[in-house]
Amino acid sequence: MSDVDRLKALRVRIDSLDEKILELISERARCAQDVARVKTAALAEGEEAVFYRPEREAWVLKHIMELNKGPLDNEEMARLFREIMSSCLALEQPLRVAYLGPEGTFSQAAALKHFGQAVISKPMAAIDEVFREVVAGAVNFGVVPVENSTEGAVNHTLDSFLEHDIVICGEVELRIHHHLLVGETTKTDRITRIYSHAQSLAQCRKWLDAHYPNVERVAVSSNADAAKRVKSEWNSAAIAGDMAAQLYGLSKIAEKIEDRPDNSTRFLIIGSQEVPPTGDDKTSIIVSMRNKPGALHELLMPFHSNGIDLTRIETRPSRSGKWTYVFFIDCIGHHQDPLIKDVLEKIGREAVALKVLGSYPKAVL
Repeated sequence: MSDVDRLKALRVRIDSLDEKILELISERARCAQDVARVKTAALAEGEEAVFYRPEREAWVLKHIMELNKGPLDNEEMARLFREIMSSCLALEQPLRVAYLGPEGTFSQAAALKHFGQAVISKPMAAIDEVFREVVAGAVNFGVVPVENSTEGAVNHTLDSFLEHDIVICGEVELRIHHHLLVGETTKTDRITRIYSHAQSLAQCRKWLDAHYPNVERVAVSSNADAAKRVKSEWNSAAIAGDMAAQLYGLSKIAEKIEDRPDNSTRFLIIGSQEVPPTGDDKTSIIVSMRNKPGALHELLMPFHSNGIDLTRIETRPSRSGKWTYVFFIDCIGHHQDPLIKDVLEKIGREAVALKVLGSYPKAVL
């Protein structure tokens, strides 16, 4: 058989497979519609019906990755199924998701990575506004940055947890690539200022020192805002990601300028619903301890005694008094697990205040 005949035969096979894939996706979508009808009937009878279940979605994606035999890698396969699940869920009930805007931010990229393209996304001007939208019920979920592998905690997010009664329903990790972007009218040899979010400027500090040491660095509310400003200025550039570059029609004059090649940001999914255990969870808590010698030791000892892995601990000034502090703690496990429950009971006896922010599936993608 000639190469031309082999290619023809392969294309016929691919066409046949595409038709089968289409049929199966349509069948899955019809099942989603049936699920929606069952849940809607339950609502009509006064029963509680939850359309989006984070623990179920996490299980499906992990199961797909376990079954995957290639040649597509696990993450790529999981992303394909994420979009199928997102479109099918939209047939049940389209999700409304708020994120730190404007359009083109890494927060929006994180929202789409976690929920898929079929959600109704709503950009907000500040992190606190994302919290308020969720609390008010204007959206189903919010997506907020909580920590960066280079610059550490995002304090605006931590402080917002002190002010709002909200539940953490999930997390998503996003690999952050920064690019130096310019517009069509930018004179690249006469750049006098570079816009970006303060954290992005910090994440690219060494590169900027080496390549643009005498150029003014201007911190703005978001990378997308930086990209938007550059559109109308001939002497400025922006540090932002791929989404902002595409959205605002900017060109890259330098790619991947972050100082650390493993630069990543962790985002939290905030909402109002408790998430059942999956067997691979995290729990986040806020604790306020009495200001006395050994307070931190008393806080951490129950975790050590029960063999609980701490993944993060941050300290923030308390709103209740000068020189008093609260601790934000992430640990492995679900608050319904016996060992975690025991830890929380022990801490609760010593703490001034203890609040479980939520237990949720560990990031799959």
